[in-house]
Amino acid sequence: MGLMTFLRNRAGYILVFAIGFAIVAFLVGDAINVGKPFWSANQKVVGTVDGNEISIDDFQPKVDQSLNQYKQQFGGSLNPQMTAMAVDQAWNAELAGVLLNKEYERLGLTVSEDELFDLLQGQNPSPLIKQYFSNPQTGQLDRVTLMNFLKSKDPQALQQSNMLQQEIKNQSLQAKYSNLIRNSVYVTSLEATDEYVNRNKLANFKYVSLDYSSIPDASVKLTDADYAAFYDENKARFNNPQETRSFDYVSFSISPTAADSLAIKTQIEKIAADFRVSKNDSLFAAINSDVKVPFTYLSKGKLGDQALDSALFSLPAGSFYGPKLSGNSYKLVKVIDTRFSPDSVKVRHILIDPTKAGEEDRAAKLADSLKGLISKGGNFAELAKNYSVDGSKDQGGELPVFSRGQMVPEFENAAFDGKTGDLKVVKSQFGYHIIKIEKQIGSSKVAKLAYIEKTLGASSKTQAAAYKAASNFLNEVKGKDFAKYAQEKGLKLAVADKIAATQGFAAGLDNPRKLIQDAYAADKGDVLPEIYTMTNEYVVARLTAVNPKGILPLDAVKKEIQPLVLNEVKAKMLKEKFIGAGKASLDQIASKVGGTVNPVQNIVFANPVIPGVAQENKLVGSVFGAQPGKVSAPVAGDRGVYVFTVDGFTNPAPIANMFKQKESMLLSLGQRSGQAAFQALIDHATIKDNRVKFY
Repeated sequence: MGLMTFLRNRAGYILVFAIGFAIVAFLVGDAINVGKPFWSANQKVVGTVDGNEISIDDFQPKVDQSLNQYKQQFGGSLNPQMTAMAVDQAWNAELAGVLLNKEYERLGLTVSEDELFDLLQGQNPSPLIKQYFSNPQTGQLDRVTLMNFLKSKDPQALQQSNMLQQEIKNQSLQAKYSNLIRNSVYVTSLEATDEYVNRNKLANFKYVSLDYSSIPDASVKLTDADYAAFYDENKARFNNPQETRSFDYVSFSISPTAADSLAIKTQIEKIAADFRVSKNDSLFAAINSDVKVPFTYLSKGKLGDQALDSALFSLPAGSFYGPKLSGNSYKLVKVIDTRFSPDSVKVRHILIDPTKAGEEDRAAKLADSLKGLISKGGNFAELAKNYSVDGSKDQGGELPVFSRGQMVPEFENAAFDGKTGDLKVVKSQFGYHIIKIEKQIGSSKVAKLAYIEKTLGASSKTQAAAYKAASNFLNEVKGKDFAKYAQEKGLKLAVADKIAATQGFAAGLDNPRKLIQDAYAADKGDVLPEIYTMTNEYVVARLTAVNPKGILPLDAVKKEIQPLVLNEVKAKMLKEKFIGAGKASLDQIASKVGGTVNPVQNIVFANPVIPGVAQENKLVGSVFGAQPGKVSAPVAGDRGVYVFTVDGFTNPAPIANMFKQKESMLLSLGQRSGQAAFQALIDHATIKDNRVKFY
């Protein structure tokens, strides 16, 4: 009873303590699991720039916008590298937005209302205004369309107008900032003269060389002192601009076996027999093909297989092609029809949305009514402006010239199958289209194809066997030497070195993002927790190195610098050989060291390439600092050690136009200075990049 009274009287304290402990345990547990402080683990924060949080809700649409641009540019095909590029593009835009705006504010850079008005409507408007509101036929700015856009009260138009004006402001501020940076750069007459001389002064010399390859690597024993000396002299070379990680991995192939290939061949032969007698070719192809090709007229080159194109476009309608093994797949094709068709078409267009018209029948009747009005001389542009829901309505319904494959099939067929001047109504997934064919350009052969493609792939049995082997390895390798155990199992060990957190590629891996994410959540030496699926293999990996931002320690770069350290030690040995030959003439030195005298003509300081050898900066630099006629001390270059004699120099004529020389240098310096200024802003900012948690 006494215990119950004690608990009842202190229940409030106990409850508060319990809740507090649970919260702390949850946060600390999360910190332990993630390996990062719990206060930075906000699940919505992609990163911070000088304390400004970047939310995934704001960041993802910008990534999607970049991805859509890549889809349009590369035909809808994306890979991990493109995704990584899109994420980087969005991230860099965020950095620029925060850092440059802070810099604009610090410098007092603004765009006044008068400036903005002039950029929107003045005599010399922003390039964006010219881009979006110029008449495609004349190239001249369409001020009527521009003013209608700026004055529109439509919510969507207002949003687009605000976005456009903000982007114009940003471009103007960036131009002011760039001009400010560029105008702070100058070139003295001495600098201009040096640059001119370095590019035009000629040197003629002879040299004797001993290559590093003349000493076998196995005969050189490197010491810790050798590594340390090279590292201390070249520390600046080991500055890591961002954290990277390295991992080893082994692969388990899921490529099709001979039995798999035979099974697919048997399957495609059965499909071919059924395809020959099918009653509905387009449906049969859609059901049986791994690759979907639209059942519409295609121009030559659209299939992406040159040999297939050449074969199909030489066949008459009714022909059957295949089964033919091409690349990694079998192809079966029925040529349904061939004809000659325009290469591209120019049309006007009004789109009626049934949902906005009230119902399907009313939309169809409205489309027919508009067609009747236009055929009797009605103003197409005015009708498009008043009735169309398409983005082209403000341009009078005019669409840019397009070729086959750019529009939905119903729209495309109407535009390409008619003739110039035709007025048509067609229905598509978007609604009812009133189309007027303005112009048809060119003519070439097109074909309507029923297309089947079957990819050679591994069977489920083959995939299961590979996955089981990978799973066994993952379970058995834990606690063992990863590399040694892989060797015992007869597996080839591959290395992915210095992988950045947001990188979209890794050596030998075609889909590494999940693997890289897990590598950044692991500790050095950890075997990563999953079996990672690539296109034709399963992968098991182990994190081997964590390379932090900043100057890397010697241990982290020791393997990388070994060839350079080896050459440094060899250089000392070869220098001793040259010194042992005495201070005789170049011919006598060549005779004693077993080399030859090589003449070189017309070398300039700014292009230190020795013909037939390589770029040798140290050698050419030494040549331009030497006195003619004297045998030089040995010079250690990139390929070997050199001794030389300068025959003479040919000085260029005096600079004819100092102003032009300076102007040329200023142009190059101005471009580099803008990039350097932005990099300086990044270097001095506090940036936390959490993108690896999201992508």
